[in-house]
Amino acid sequence: MAGSSFERAVLTRRGLLGAGLAALTVPALAACSTPAVAGLTGSELDPRTLVFWNLFGGGDGSRMQEMEAGYQKTHGGPSSLQATVFAWGNPYYSKLTLATVGNKPPDVAVAHLTRAKLLAQGGVLDEITEEDLSSVGLSSDDLDQKSWATQKTDGKNIAIPLDTHPFVMFFNQDVIDKAGLLEGGKLKAITGLKDFEAALAEVSKVTGGVAITSANVNETATPWRLFQTLYSQFSDVPPYLGDDGRTLTVDQDAAKEVLGTIARWSQKGWLNKALDYAGSQTPMFTGKAGFYLQGEWEITTAQSIKGLKFGMAPVPQLFDKPASQADSHTFVLPKKDRTPEQRKQAMGFIKSMLDQSYTWAQGGHVPAYLPLRDSQKYKDLEPQADYAKAADNAAYDPTAWYSGSGSTFETIVGSQFALVQQGASSPDGALRSASDQLQTYLKTPSPL
Repeated sequence: MAGSSFERAVLTRRGLLGAGLAALTVPALAACSTPAVAGLTGSELDPRTLVFWNLFGGGDGSRMQEMEAGYQKTHGGPSSLQATVFAWGNPYYSKLTLATVGNKPPDVAVAHLTRAKLLAQGGVLDEITEEDLSSVGLSSDDLDQKSWATQKTDGKNIAIPLDTHPFVMFFNQDVIDKAGLLEGGKLKAITGLKDFEAALAEVSKVTGGVAITSANVNETATPWRLFQTLYSQFSDVPPYLGDDGRTLTVDQDAAKEVLGTIARWSQKGWLNKALDYAGSQTPMFTGKAGFYLQGEWEITTAQSIKGLKFGMAPVPQLFDKPASQADSHTFVLPKKDRTPEQRKQAMGFIKSMLDQSYTWAQGGHVPAYLPLRDSQKYKDLEPQADYAKAADNAAYDPTAWYSGSGSTFETIVGSQFALVQQGASSPDGALRSASDQLQTYLKTPSPL
C-alpha cells in the first residue's frame, strides 16, 4: 500500500457497490503484485494536489512508493500527491471506469496496456498528444517501440508505457551447472524443441524427477501465459480472439501442438502435474528443479531466498520465432476537463516516474524508458538485463472487453489448459471446453 505520508480517504458504500460491478468478470491471481486495497479519492483536496490511482502491492508497491516520494520531494512535499492503491484486477478497472463516468476520476492512473485499450474504446481515457509529450521533454522515440505501437488505439495514443513484464524462465545455477547447461554463470543457448527437451531430460537426471515447474492449481493466469508464449512462437498464427473478441480465431493445429507438448512434458515427469503458485516456486528455489516459469516480477521472491544462486532468461524459442507472453504497466489520463496547467502537471508526474525507471527495473520489469534501458547502468543490472530482449518479442493478449491481465478470458482458458498439464484433460477436450465457455462472451456486446 502507499505510505502514510499520502492522504487517505474512506472507502464508501457506493465505492464498494461499484467495485462489485465487474462487468461479468472474475478476477485472476495477481500478475504483478500482492493485492492491496485503499480508499477512494477524498473530496476535500488542495487543487494543486495530483491524484494518482494504481494497483501496486508487494514489492511493486514498495518501489512505487519510493518513486512517488521522489516526485513529492521535488514538487512541494506530501501535499503535492494523493496516491491511492486498489485491489488488483477487475475491481480496480471497475472503480476507475465508474469514477470517470461519475466525473470523479484521478488525474493519472495506472492500467495494464491490454486493459487500457479497452478503456479507450469505451471513451474512458483522454488522448495523449505529441504536444503533451513535448511539454515535459518527452518524445515517442524515448519509449519502447513495441509497447508504444501496441498502445495506439483507433489511431490515437492512449497510454504511456512504464514497462514490459514478460513471462520468463528462472533457473537454479547449481542444478543447471550439474546438468552441463551453465556457462559463465549464464544458461547456454537453447534453441528448438528438440534441444529444450534434451535439456529437460538432463536436468531431470540431476533432480531425480521434475525439471521445470509452472503453477496450475488454483491458478489460471500462468497456464494461459505458458500457452500464449509457445502459441505465439508459431509463425503467422492468428490471436486467440478476433474482431475485438466477437470471434474465435485460434489456430487449432498450433494450439493442439502447444498443448500436446505441455502434456508430453507432464507425462514424462519433466513438468509438474499439480502445484499452486507458491508451490511451483519451491522446487527451483530448493534445487529440486532446474527451471521455473513465471513473470519476471518473482525476481524479488527469488532474491529473498538465502543462499539461492539463480539466473533468468527469456523462454527459449521452441518453434518458428521468439515470443513471450507479456503485458505492460502504463500511465493513462482518465477523461476529465483539464486546464493546460493541469494537463502539464499530469504529464510532469508521468515524466517523473519514467525518470525513476531504474528503481522500477530493480523489481524485474523491463523499463520502457529507453534512456534508462539503453544505458550502461541498466545493462549492468543482473539478472534483469539478461532477459530484457524478451520485451522486443512481447505477445500481448488478444483484444476483447473480457480479455487482458486478470480477466475472465484468462480465467476460462487458463483453467482448461491447467487441466492438460495436470493430465486431467486432453488438448482437444480443453480447447472444446474453453470454446464452449467463451460463447456467451463472444455474443455479448462490450458494456463499456
